[in-house]
Amino acid sequence: MTDVIHLLPDHVANQIAAGEVVQRPASVVKELLENAIDAKASNIQVYIKEAGKILISVIDDGSGMSITDSRLSFERHATSKIKAAEDLFQLQTKGFRGEALASIAAIAHVELKTRREEDEVGTCIKIEGSQITSQEVCVTAKGTSISVKNLFYNIPARRNFLKSDTVETRHIIDEFQRVALAHPTISFSLVHNTGELFNLPASNYRQRITNILGGKSNEKLVPVNEETEILKISGFVGKPEYAKRTRGEQFFFVNDRFIKSPYLNHAVIAAFEGLLKDRAYPSYFLYLQVDPKSIDINIHPTKTEIKFDDEHALYAILRSAIKHSLGQFNVAPVLDFERDPNLDTPYNYENKRASTPQVEVDRNFNPFKNEAFTSSNFKTGFKKESANWETLYTGLESESIGNNVDVRQIEFESEEVTGNLFGASKTEEVQNTTFQLNKKFIISTLKNGMLVIDQHRAHTRILYEELLKSITVSAAVSQQLLFPLVLQFNQQETDLLKGIKDSLEQTGFIFSEITSSSAEIIGIPTSISESEVAMLLEQLLVDFQNEVPENNFSHTDLLAKSLAKSMAVKSGNLLNATEQLHIVNGLFACKEPSLTPFNKPVFITLPVEELEKKFM
Repeated sequence: MTDVIHLLPDHVANQIAAGEVVQRPASVVKELLENAIDAKASNIQVYIKEAGKILISVIDDGSGMSITDSRLSFERHATSKIKAAEDLFQLQTKGFRGEALASIAAIAHVELKTRREEDEVGTCIKIEGSQITSQEVCVTAKGTSISVKNLFYNIPARRNFLKSDTVETRHIIDEFQRVALAHPTISFSLVHNTGELFNLPASNYRQRITNILGGKSNEKLVPVNEETEILKISGFVGKPEYAKRTRGEQFFFVNDRFIKSPYLNHAVIAAFEGLLKDRAYPSYFLYLQVDPKSIDINIHPTKTEIKFDDEHALYAILRSAIKHSLGQFNVAPVLDFERDPNLDTPYNYENKRASTPQVEVDRNFNPFKNEAFTSSNFKTGFKKESANWETLYTGLESESIGNNVDVRQIEFESEEVTGNLFGASKTEEVQNTTFQLNKKFIISTLKNGMLVIDQHRAHTRILYEELLKSITVSAAVSQQLLFPLVLQFNQQETDLLKGIKDSLEQTGFIFSEITSSSAEIIGIPTSISESEVAMLLEQLLVDFQNEVPENNFSHTDLLAKSLAKSMAVKSGNLLNATEQLHIVNGLFACKEPSLTPFNKPVFITLPVEELEKKFM
């Protein structure tokens, strides 16, 4: 029997490794940006075409590489960041594994141009599928320029799993923003096809946040600063009134590296306890500096997860620091509503010593010195005796009534309203044929069993078909607002809102103006209230950012799905008998009552035979 275990060829091993490091074009952008930062670059330019599927180019003015280093950089586990295993706990750089360039070169066409400042000429290397096709001397600027073309050209199955260009571009922008927020002292620019999406000059943290999210975001930020022996916290949290229905603007940076930590996120939410509305999430941009020895970064290929030595201490410090900032800047409400704010002690008086107040008293002052008390000073009054109660009815028999009219026959207005406001038309009582279970399910009877309906899914199906009809057939009815409603958005959100404006107006929304940072609404659909508009549009924009369709029909379908999901009655809402019956009747008037727009079951039936089996 022959041996069955053998070593994989290098190009196959590189493709397997690429599957862990390079998941989509955004992964390439992240790895190349981090390499540029490690090279001490002060200006980084990113160019992409067709969401990175055709071209990803990153140009920096960093230290550059020699001829030997440029060739060796594409080998697996070749790195300049660490030399021994102990260096993993003293990391000061972004990369350390030495797999990124080798993985990228295995699944794309790569061209590298690099030159050190002390060299007169640079090096140009071209690689196709881990194979170096050319290496020659070239004239290039100081730093490194690397171009990645035809990503996944030799793995067509992986390429077919990529989303639309708009979705992939959204992921690239997310990675770009994370790196740019972590390094405000470096200038960044991002160009997609022929349009410049970002041009961020070197600045501080607050200006970088404002440049990325828009000028209106500056007034939403509350600074957070705390320094202890194990942790230094700086950054900003958003004011509670600007909390969103999505988690888009939540960023943790540990030693200038973006991470995801549900545990630390819970600490932030706990600090906002009692300040947020239901299903609202605060914005935060928090920069944590810890001892590299106390964390472990090497637990995930994307390096976005970190293990801490003492998570409980970090949780407590982070929660307290945010609570302190919210109270310091008078963001948290005060329970004493009758207090005088002028009597509050300023925060900068915390360490100031109190001085004894100087009070001057005139001890010779006597307010009664010149006043003589006599018996005339005391006045006494006697209340006249009130008349007998029987005199209140004197003169009841007046000429206007007449002596021949019996007072008992006079009709007076009754306090009880017995008439019908809408005339004599009779209203039929709604027969209670349904029952709500656990504020989530509607129970109804069938001829041969029982019907159990999920109220949220059923209402979503009803609204979906109504919205789809109003968008494609006839415009929905709109209610005019007494005062225009102005909502704040960033540049990307307003661009997307302009693209779906016509379809939204078919559903009942009326926009008077959409600028680069806000949208003014003067009319909304009759089926929603004014307080729900901001939440509904936020969720709609998130759905479109994550799954933007390619054709107009899918565009309309996604709009109807998103609006129906947000407008539908939620699980946990109490419904009366009329509302329950309305949902049941509306559901079975739909074309497809058994499934939601997201292909999930709406109801189940329990036949009598199955119920009888339960009692056997």
